[in-house]
Amino acid sequence: MARFFYSLLFALLLPLILLFMAWQGRKNKGWRQRWSERFGRVVHRPQPGGLWIHAASVGEVLAAAPLVRAFRRQHPTIPLIMTTFTPTGSEQVRRLFGTGVYHMYLPLDLPWMVRRFLRTLQPGLLVIIERELWPNMLAACEEQGVPVLLANARLSEKSALTYRKYPKLALPMLQQLTRVAVQDATDGERYLQLGLPEQRLEVTGSVKFDIDVPEGLAEQGAALREQWGAQRPVLALASSHDNEDEQLLDLYPALLETCPDLLLLLIPRHPERFEAVTNAALTRQLKVQRRSKGAVSLAVQVYVADSMGEMLTLLAAADLVLMGGSLIPRGGHNPIEPAALGKATLMGPYHHNFAQIVADLQQLGALRTVPAEPQELLAALREWLADDAGRQAMGAAGLAAVEANRGAVARLVGHCEELMRLR
Repeated sequence: MARFFYSLLFALLLPLILLFMAWQGRKNKGWRQRWSERFGRVVHRPQPGGLWIHAASVGEVLAAAPLVRAFRRQHPTIPLIMTTFTPTGSEQVRRLFGTGVYHMYLPLDLPWMVRRFLRTLQPGLLVIIERELWPNMLAACEEQGVPVLLANARLSEKSALTYRKYPKLALPMLQQLTRVAVQDATDGERYLQLGLPEQRLEVTGSVKFDIDVPEGLAEQGAALREQWGAQRPVLALASSHDNEDEQLLDLYPALLETCPDLLLLLIPRHPERFEAVTNAALTRQLKVQRRSKGAVSLAVQVYVADSMGEMLTLLAAADLVLMGGSLIPRGGHNPIEPAALGKATLMGPYHHNFAQIVADLQQLGALRTVPAEPQELLAALREWLADDAGRQAMGAAGLAAVEANRGAVARLVGHCEELMRLR
């Protein structure tokens, strides 16, 4: 009954959802394209029995990448299908995998749309990356006998509280999951408290420790650094959100007092913010360059990375990395990426999306948390920019921590093979 009312509400809101997508299309035309897929049409029809991986957007696609590559190496004849909800996720799939993976947009979560999609696709297994659960999609998988693996799963206390508010909708979804592979025991305990059967829970670790660092990336980073000025320090704010770039731009003049040639590298999380971030720097009378507009000269103070898919290359050229989403209540973004590159990594106080990973890295000396209060943040940035030996030690500890925690992908491939009856 709860799902019926959910579906009714979803149907009533459908015009607003479509209007939102059309509005978003002003900034990214991908929101206005391929709408038939949003209604459940399967444009490309792979052979039945494929592995279907759902990754909501860019971050989840990146998290899924090691699993996709490992499964494809071991089972090259089995079709791989990836769905995303956002156009930026679609672009990332195409950039990472080309034509080796079928990409489709996830249909809107109405019963007749997801049933149509599943009847045509006929997957052997659905793997959902991290936590995006849709009631009608899970119900349709159960009806059509498609097992569902929730992989690299995490569940913050805040998200668990939201599920507890709607038990009649949340509990059936949990019971429709064939297996839940969580990142750590704390996440697992929260799922069990919500009603997940214990026999369906596995602790596999985070696939983000299995990050693929492309061969030659260090050399690419070094080449960038030569372009920017090999001797000048580089502070990167990675995957930033509203009000985070502005915070660092406000602190930049004070940072110049101790680092007069500091280059501030801003990497916004969403493409629609590129223009706003550039303008924020210009209004503060700073010398700004956008990556799409040319190389960095020694006169440039702020470099805006207005490109997609270059995060690791850009971070490879930095001295100190502050992860975005952690200076505001967004929960933070993946600190394993800079750690895997041997970079000194800082996180703000809002890191609940990666609470256990942050705690583990901090205990190993591979990461430090910093306050969001401007003067305290300024003091922390000054301290780490001045401490070359400390940054090198933190970077080395991060690299060692990543290498020591690899293995989640192999365990997830094993679960996929078992659920698809490939072994």
